[in-house]
Amino acid sequence: MKLSEELQWRGFVNQTTYDDLSQLDQAPISFYWGVDPSADSMTIGNFAAAMMVRHFIDHGHKAVLLVGGATGMIGDPDGKKDERNLKTLDEIAKNKAGIAGQYKTAFAGQDFTIVDNYDWFKNINYLDFLRDVGKHVPMSQMLGRDFVQSRLGEEGSGISYAEFSYSLIQGYDFLHLYREHGVTLQVCGADQWGNSIAGVDLIRRIEGAETHIYSTPLVINKATGVKFGKSEGGAIWLDPKRTSVYKFYQFWLNVDDDGAIDYAKIYTLLSKEQIEELAAKQQANPGAREVQKTLAREVTALVHGKERMESVERVTDVLFGQKDVHELSPEDIDALAGEIPTLGTGKTVVEVLVESKIAASNGEARRLIAGSAVSVNGEKVSEDRPLAELSLVKKGKNSFILVR
Repeated sequence: MKLSEELQWRGFVNQTTYDDLSQLDQAPISFYWGVDPSADSMTIGNFAAAMMVRHFIDHGHKAVLLVGGATGMIGDPDGKKDERNLKTLDEIAKNKAGIAGQYKTAFAGQDFTIVDNYDWFKNINYLDFLRDVGKHVPMSQMLGRDFVQSRLGEEGSGISYAEFSYSLIQGYDFLHLYREHGVTLQVCGADQWGNSIAGVDLIRRIEGAETHIYSTPLVINKATGVKFGKSEGGAIWLDPKRTSVYKFYQFWLNVDDDGAIDYAKIYTLLSKEQIEELAAKQQANPGAREVQKTLAREVTALVHGKERMESVERVTDVLFGQKDVHELSPEDIDALAGEIPTLGTGKTVVEVLVESKIAASNGEARRLIAGSAVSVNGEKVSEDRPLAELSLVKKGKNSFILVR
């Protein structure tokens, strides 16, 4: 499948300056994609764009991946109602390292170059920048941006000169990468279109050259109509310290049926034939949730590696009755202990239910046991008894305690 066909089939087509997408099927080009270090991790919203980038690389195009050390010092104002709080230099350095590390994981084995726009901004003289760059940027273009208009309107909170200049800084990134790396295309999320087009205009005015923008749509949850990637606990992050590998896996396992096939096209490298086969299985037996299970395996393996994926799969099987807790490795048990209440040994079933606050009293704990609502290592218990050194106590469908 050609790149233009792949992008259309997977749902990666939004706005572009190309007249015809088949231009992407011609000779290899250098392109760039960037993430600002507003946090030390990407979210699965960023990861959707990263997967689009992966297809560009797989079809022979040369990727330059930008970590926004300079733009991160200002913060992208687009879509924000109020002025951002500035990050400290230490925060930005930590965040840059986190993003760069995730680039290396997401694109492992691929050909790419990582750059940091702080490297070319740190020594720029302000007056030279105004003469060489600012002189070529019309105020009408900058004032016409939607976020500027909303911030300057009657109900707007106003905008600082720093945030107003953000798109100029990003535009210069494109100019610099065009000059130094031969980059002729910027790929971005739909929300970055306005910032990105500034670079195309700057290159045309200063270099007299034609460059392009290609944007991917924001992924929308069909069940709710809102931006995909939020859970009750907030954003879904790629960093396991922010979103544990288990919770990451569970997120994909529980995505809505209506959007599951679309998410498989965006977030996995499965072929068209494989995804069509999954769609047929889903239609024949929706209750088996084969698409969600495949999604959880594939995306978790891409982000966290096959070993971590297999570990959380085993932990999930234990929690939901497909495996015994004694089949887990010590590492698996550590992962499980990080997700559910964990108590020490030497206790009875009643004591564990009360100490974990699943039962409010000894009497309530005994009533739960008498009502067959409690199991230990998959077996219903009918009376209080001491627990073995490794036990998984379960009340109902979703309340667990690990004793180790």
